[in-house]
Amino acid sequence: MIVVGGGIAGCSVAYHLTKLGITDVVLCERKQLTCGTTWHAAGLVTQLRATRRMTELAKYTGELFQTLEAETGQATGFKKHGSLRVANTEARFEELSRGASMGRNFGLAVEQVTPDDIKKMWEPINTEGVVGGYWFPNDGQVNPADVTMAYAKGARMGGARILEHTPVKRILVEGGRIAGVETDKGQIRAKRVIICGGMWSRDLAAEIGVALPLHAAEHFYIVTEPIPDLPKKLPVLFLGDECAYYKEDAGKLLLGCFEPKAKPWGHDGIPEDFCFDSLPEDFDHFEPILEMATKRVPLIANTGIQLFFNGPESFTPDDRYLLGEVPEVDGLFCACGFNSIGILSSGGVGKAAAEWIRDGRPPMELADVDVRRMQSFQTNKKYLFDRTTETLGLLFDMHWPYRQFATARDVRRSPFHDRLLAEGAFMTEAAGYERPGFFAGKGKTPEIHYSYGRQNWFDLCGAECHNTAENVTLFDHSCFVKFEVEGRDALRVLNRICANNIDVAVGRIVYTQWLNEQGGIEADVTVTRLSETSFLVVTIAVSQRRDFAWLRRHIPDDAHVFVKDVTSGMPMLALMGPKSRELLKVLSPADFSNEAFPFGTSREIDLGYARVRASRVTFVGELGWEIYMPTEFATHVYDRLAEAGAPLGLKQGGYFAINSLRMEKGYRHWSHDIGEEDTPLEGGLGFAVAYDKPGGFIGREALLKQKEQGGPRRRLVQLMLPDKDAPLLYHHEPLRWNGEIVGSVTSGAYGHRIGASLGMGYLSLPQGVSEASLAEAALEVEVAWKRYKVKAQLKPWYDPQGARIKA
Repeated sequence: MIVVGGGIAGCSVAYHLTKLGITDVVLCERKQLTCGTTWHAAGLVTQLRATRRMTELAKYTGELFQTLEAETGQATGFKKHGSLRVANTEARFEELSRGASMGRNFGLAVEQVTPDDIKKMWEPINTEGVVGGYWFPNDGQVNPADVTMAYAKGARMGGARILEHTPVKRILVEGGRIAGVETDKGQIRAKRVIICGGMWSRDLAAEIGVALPLHAAEHFYIVTEPIPDLPKKLPVLFLGDECAYYKEDAGKLLLGCFEPKAKPWGHDGIPEDFCFDSLPEDFDHFEPILEMATKRVPLIANTGIQLFFNGPESFTPDDRYLLGEVPEVDGLFCACGFNSIGILSSGGVGKAAAEWIRDGRPPMELADVDVRRMQSFQTNKKYLFDRTTETLGLLFDMHWPYRQFATARDVRRSPFHDRLLAEGAFMTEAAGYERPGFFAGKGKTPEIHYSYGRQNWFDLCGAECHNTAENVTLFDHSCFVKFEVEGRDALRVLNRICANNIDVAVGRIVYTQWLNEQGGIEADVTVTRLSETSFLVVTIAVSQRRDFAWLRRHIPDDAHVFVKDVTSGMPMLALMGPKSRELLKVLSPADFSNEAFPFGTSREIDLGYARVRASRVTFVGELGWEIYMPTEFATHVYDRLAEAGAPLGLKQGGYFAINSLRMEKGYRHWSHDIGEEDTPLEGGLGFAVAYDKPGGFIGREALLKQKEQGGPRRRLVQLMLPDKDAPLLYHHEPLRWNGEIVGSVTSGAYGHRIGASLGMGYLSLPQGVSEASLAEAALEVEVAWKRYKVKAQLKPWYDPQGARIKA
């Protein structure tokens, strides 16, 4: 096993590999340990992150830092002085409150504090304008170089070899699998390699066609001269509204920032001899932060600056690090792109990566940071340069619901893009695709005003939902990913991968999941049988590389199967609503009746002058068809639908409406409501499992075992807040029964057809999860530190019998 890179991530991976008994480990560092980014990190150790799993990884890191020094004998400089997160606005306070509530799901120690409390805990602060905040007693700080050396010493104690001044010149790949590395001292062969090369990782991987999108940016902080009478053991202080953090160390204050407009660095390459280097000072760039700081912490105004530091750190396009086995090369892993949270993530990342390498699968649901979520185009240097100007600052900016990136946009467009803009589309982005969030109306300029409540597009979205229920609405689904799978063994291989039985008549659509050996859901797809030997697989935009890699890796070497990604050549429109049949009949001679074209059927039809594929399925809970077409026919099909649909009330619909509509119907979203740790039985998808089909399927034994044990102990349920003024649910809000946390929300939206705030979430009740127990349970949901009554049931809120989709 080879680890490339001797920063804190690489040393943690090596340490954790030896902890698992994997002792034949070689770590190659180009210069000296910590010499790239680690040595100049601020050393903040906080635990609350944006999602559950990222928080759990950070929580593990903080716990490990408390014992690492005793285990290795190497000092780490760990101080558990806690942290304060402070809000200057009500909006920021709600953001902090929602995050604090999420932390309660997994036992994170957190307390709400008032401005007076904050003043007592952090005496130098001026609390003018402060609304409140939250206290995290288990947070702290560490010396990054020392803790890295502790990891390295622990790795050596476990049998690992660490080779400094041994740059890896090339990754070796043979037959699509990793074979080792080539260093300046020769080759080292290995069956597993992990790239932990920080800001060098992108270029090293790119040489063998592997996409690791990250870009370095300048990161600034100052250290004051010693301050007489500065209180010792001050908590780390975070002021997101001022883009700043403060850390007391040895009688001085370190003031760092994540400014709104960052300075990318290393765009044309990183110098070969870069080692323990800093970048030129830029006081003008830092001055706005310092000006706010002198007002917030007045003693800084009268204190000299001992050090003005500027050093590079690497950032990814979505501010989440890259972890796991890369999709392009079997046996090649990565742990890089840490967006300034490498220190606090290091323990959890090292442990997760080591277990992933050992087992060949992630140890937990890690979709947020799984490298397979990224798109190949995102390694484009110009794209990364422009996006990095924004991503650094987003770490401390407001994390609004539906927040959209402002930089590096308009990369992937559907053929309908200009027509959608003409209809007043506000474009959102997913996997680089521009797709409409909502429509302001023809001739209007759409804009979004963020909040945690009902945003300015709320009523527009409601109109799109009602039109879908009453008339007919057109949705652009071109970003949905399509794979063609064909060959004489296609049925056998694909049926082994799918939990449902896809051995159906030509022209039938099968809804199914792809499971891992533990029964967890790796993908949520539809499979259409095109012929005896060919199939069309449709999945979501963000899973493009992930699902393609999963499919490729589960095709036996000797199977006669060919897989092609045809997404770019096959745009798709979804025509949904009770008048969709009437509209199609105007444009096509095909028979769209229930008898001739039942739900779950797909066939080629004439539409206008084009030949298209029409599939009768829905993700919004109304009668409708998905229409697939070659790209060159796309605008013709769109224009004919728009023209013929006008008398029937045809309107455009966006993805905010889709989220509302699917929530009412209980349609799951992969990576939110279902994922690799959730089985179909837990997710309420047992109807899509064919236990007795010939040849079985991956994960079958795990599901049978779960059934034999009396079924799952946790279940995905549908949630409704009955109060008309109830807040909106988003994700990770705790669910309580008799005051105890028994689950959490996975996703939420306002249901406009129902007229209520809705959500989905997993519950584990002492009496079991059934319709009867849910009817009796007095459930509450905690939103932003407050509790609200919530109803729960297993069936969807809207049209639970599915009568409308089969009308």
